[in-house]
Amino acid sequence: MNKVLVIIVIVVFSSTIYSQNIQTKKFNSIELNNDRYLKVYIPPSYQADSTKLYPLTIVLDAEYLFDVYVGNSILFANKEKAPEQIIVGINQNYYNERYEDCSYLEENSFPTEQGEAFYRFIRGELLDYFEENYRVSPFKTIIGNTLTANFINYFLIEDYPAFNAYINVNPYFAMDMPLMIQSKSQQVSDENIYYYVSNGKYNLEKWNNVITSINDLLVTTTNPKFKYKYDLFDNSTKVASIGQSIPSAMAFIFELYSAISKEEFEANIKHLSPADAIAYLENKYIEIDYLFGSNLKIRERDIFAIEPIILDKENGDYLKNFGDMINKLYKESPIGDYYIGRYYETGNKLKLALRYYKSGYMKLPEGDPNADGYYENIERVLKKRDGTFIEMPNENEN
Repeated sequence: MNKVLVIIVIVVFSSTIYSQNIQTKKFNSIELNNDRYLKVYIPPSYQADSTKLYPLTIVLDAEYLFDVYVGNSILFANKEKAPEQIIVGINQNYYNERYEDCSYLEENSFPTEQGEAFYRFIRGELLDYFEENYRVSPFKTIIGNTLTANFINYFLIEDYPAFNAYINVNPYFAMDMPLMIQSKSQQVSDENIYYYVSNGKYNLEKWNNVITSINDLLVTTTNPKFKYKYDLFDNSTKVASIGQSIPSAMAFIFELYSAISKEEFEANIKHLSPADAIAYLENKYIEIDYLFGSNLKIRERDIFAIEPIILDKENGDYLKNFGDMINKLYKESPIGDYYIGRYYETGNKLKLALRYYKSGYMKLPEGDPNADGYYENIERVLKKRDGTFIEMPNENEN
């Protein structure tokens, strides 16, 4: 009984914290000539750090998609799989507004007059408002479901796409939309565009066939600037697929933000030279800072991910560069000094090697279980200096 009570308290407490970060706003739209109601999620860290920027996500069909997206964004941010985001949901289902908001002409697949007004509301009013009044980073995402998923593509096919990422959950594409998207996928040349589509047998045959056809077109796209992912949830349901699509899309869109995965290492890093591997790592975090406003230190696990390249290639010539980078990021860690010491020891500059090994050893806290192993580096260099040669180990002994 006590365990059940604890679980209930935790759930209530978590829900309270969650709700405290969500605001409801009434937005007076000149373009729509009426008030629209928004749900706005602001991350807890927003007030604590007045310099941090946040990616902006616009969620259509907010009554259905907003809470699912926010919940996943919190989980991904806590697990360092995505940055924290400012999330804006547009309610469209109180009076079935979505049908006018996202309506299009059958003859050319472009928005109707009402649809154009809703487009201008998002493109001109909403984005401008949040860019002017909130600390928004350059990276923007938009998500829609069925009919609203078709609508989000009007922001893609324009000359200068308004968003960096497009999440199409079971889209009801207009007749000409597949060809317009394919054409745009070949033209993207500036910032990367992330494009996600989900589908399943639960969709009516008409929509399933159209989604399948657009996948056939986009899967052959060779433009490296157009990043594409397609999910087929044939063993799911239409409702359940929403909960599957959003985390899958988020993992795809924010892959850059995550620590280096085995797949990223194999595809992008494995064959690099030490200098290029270090540059790749530094550029990854520069791009994270620029796009997402997240001024992260290079994660230690990413440093260790490229370690084999630094140690095994080019006779260790870049060990000093590697150590300098680590010392700059983690001044209290002995790891950077170890690599610099190893660099000088390899070059038989024993006095310098000893200096850095000793510096690293002094950084170890009292009682550290690695202390004896690290001190062996000092002993080895001392014996070399005194004329007793001991072979240098192949593995990091710190």
